[in-house]
Amino acid sequence: MAELKLINKHWVAGFETVIEPIAKFLINLRVHPHVITISGLVISILAFNFFRQGYFFSAGVMVVLAGVCDVLDGRLARETNRMSKFGALMDSTIDRYSEVLLFLGLAIFFYDKHSHVIYPIIFAIAGSFMVSYTRARAEGLGIKCKVGLMKREERITYLAIGSLLGAIPGIGIYFVIVTVWFIAIFANITVIQRVVFIRNELKKLESK
Repeated sequence: MAELKLINKHWVAGFETVIEPIAKFLINLRVHPHVITISGLVISILAFNFFRQGYFFSAGVMVVLAGVCDVLDGRLARETNRMSKFGALMDSTIDRYSEVLLFLGLAIFFYDKHSHVIYPIIFAIAGSFMVSYTRARAEGLGIKCKVGLMKREERITYLAIGSLLGAIPGIGIYFVIVTVWFIAIFANITVIQRVVFIRNELKKLESK
């Protein structure tokens, strides 16, 4: 049975087509992957500031740019032969900080206006961390674990879409709220999916 995905493969292909010229340009310049990784963090800080002030369209644009950086740094590392264990650690660590910044900006905005949204924001942060943790823990056990509906690329994609729709006068804020709930629910479902997957894989290893 094919794995259910929350991002259409045509979206992915279109995104890769758009950023391909940028990737080639940066590769030709031999830009260090760490430069792109840090740039992604700086852009996430800008997104945090826009979210905090309720400028959802600007925040959405920044989320898209941060997502581009997230894709490009790995691509540059591979294409320029600069892959390293420390680079992978740095990338993963900064990704976690960047994601927290995005949700923190939303939490500050909603605190006085719709305080109940703080709860799904907390669960979204917890889910995003646990999705990454379960994968890391699985790899520590010798298991590759990339299953799940709401991985980082899905979270960033839907957060960007929800934020851009958040600019619609009058009703935009409700798109943002629905997006937060959507990410919170499916991120934690992904944690469950991964725990079940890891359990089944461990049983297979034990039975050999």
